[in-house]
Amino acid sequence: MNAVFNTVTRVFDRLDTSWEKQRTQKVVTGTLLLSFIAALIVIELNRQGLLPGFFQERVPTSHYHAINIAFTFVLALEVVSLIFTLPCSVSKSLGKQFEILALILVRSSFKEFAALPEPIAFNGQVDVLWRILADGGGAIVIFALLGLYTILLEKSQETLPPGLTRDRFVAAKKSVALILLVIFAGMAVYSGWLLLTGGLFFHFFQHFYTVLIFSDILLVLIAQCFLPEFRGVFRNSGYALATLLIRLSLAAPAFYNVLIGVASAVFAVALTLVYNYFYTHKKTTEDLPCN
Repeated sequence: MNAVFNTVTRVFDRLDTSWEKQRTQKVVTGTLLLSFIAALIVIELNRQGLLPGFFQERVPTSHYHAINIAFTFVLALEVVSLIFTLPCSVSKSLGKQFEILALILVRSSFKEFAALPEPIAFNGQVDVLWRILADGGGAIVIFALLGLYTILLEKSQETLPPGLTRDRFVAAKKSVALILLVIFAGMAVYSGWLLLTGGLFFHFFQHFYTVLIFSDILLVLIAQCFLPEFRGVFRNSGYALATLLIRLSLAAPAFYNVLIGVASAVFAVALTLVYNYFYTHKKTTEDLPCN
């Protein structure tokens, strides 16, 4: 078992180090910028009727869709960062999920612009305006609650002393993160394949958040195997419930998605606040260093 943990830790640490390199981040940022410009150019070519028939059916004609494409790439990058955050602690990974939720709501606001004409004008689309305001306002509220949540986490971050138990716990969590990384890559390839072949639309982030629910439950069970303390298990289970609420917000219709998303952030803040008030005088067992 130690050999397996050592191998997983070695592979994960190499991937994490490569991802965090400044050179990698520059390449990723450059790719994001080029994809946005390329999307604008391809959409304009389609508007002018210069694309082959196969692409005309799949490429939108509104330049606003380029914004959606750019935000989709941003969200994908945030998901990768989330996966590399999982071995740190369940609480930190939940914070990353709220960051992604806020960005998803912002992207939803921009997606509504596709219903407006070019050049932009308001022709009485009141329903579009209300959805833009609701998603944008919900993103701001979650952004604010995330700031409060981060402050509360700083007051409760404690670590176990170095030892074999902690090393195995971190290695087990890195194993889960590595599996998630493989699933993420597979879902991304499948989504791209459906897009190119004209198959059914694949709701990538909704499906991946469903996977995150099961991974969070798995992490709760792993934590209980290594350190079976009620307060730690309860807090991690509560954070898993917050992830479930995030997933529900992604599947909910307009306006309800904002309410559920904000409720999930309020729930996480309340749980952390209660935990800090009653239990921070004891040593926690679930917040561990990444390495």
